[in-house]
Amino acid sequence: MILNCDNLTVVIPVKNEEMTLPICLAAIGKDFARKIVVLDSDSQDDTCKIANDWGAEVLQFSWDGKYPKKRNWFLKNYQPTTQWVLFLDADEVLTTEFKNEIQQCLSDEKFDGYWLNYTNYFQGKKMRGGYPLHKLALFKVGHGLYEEIDELNWSKLDMEIHEHPIIQGKVGKINAHIDHRDLRGMEHYVSKHAEYALWEARRLQKAKADLTAVQQWTMKQKVKYRLLQTPFAGFIFFIGSFIFLGGFLDGRRGLSFAMLKASYFNLISKRLKELNNSTT
Repeated sequence: MILNCDNLTVVIPVKNEEMTLPICLAAIGKDFARKIVVLDSDSQDDTCKIANDWGAEVLQFSWDGKYPKKRNWFLKNYQPTTQWVLFLDADEVLTTEFKNEIQQCLSDEKFDGYWLNYTNYFQGKKMRGGYPLHKLALFKVGHGLYEEIDELNWSKLDMEIHEHPIIQGKVGKINAHIDHRDLRGMEHYVSKHAEYALWEARRLQKAKADLTAVQQWTMKQKVKYRLLQTPFAGFIFFIGSFIFLGGFLDGRRGLSFAMLKASYFNLISKRLKELNNSTT
């Protein structure tokens, strides 16, 4: 059976993703979406060659350290001709179950965007427990943009990482999962999360002086950022992930995963305290 979404554009933001991009593209398939766009940031490896050889359209994005970042830049300057757009990271792999469900959902006019579910893989194996990963990464063209955050060289993160799209319309949920398979190793994981932590701290510091931004947050964001302003963020995350959400089912991998995530939350809190002290 051929799965086809002729009213869908898949956009894959990348930078030096020669390891993960072939797996991502193969899972999408040649005939699934009307168009595949690989949105590159001056990759130094074979990422662009892989995308071109596969038949994807390649666009280049050079960030100036300010708004807009990668996804919003694309939506503002290269509006897809399809009705729907799906943003997919290079380490995310579409499953047959997801492709079946999205095909049905996109023919339903009830919703203007969809929350997506992801299955985490850690150290090469599927996780059975831990905090679930959800993203609002599928929506109608013209019905959504990612949060506008007025930052100036906060980090080297040229793509929206923790910014959610603001959707004009009704949002549903696709139950089938996408596989999230990060193959780049522990060094990459740790360095990236150190950068994420500083960005999150700067965002939270800025948001405390801008109540209009806070009003647009999802409930999950509100809980997360309230928790991060306490000294117990890492500990609470660990207990929730490893105990209440079944991280223990993954044994030592589950313990390591929960500890790493707890350290990340703790690092955000410490970074926030450091930033606040520097301004007083």
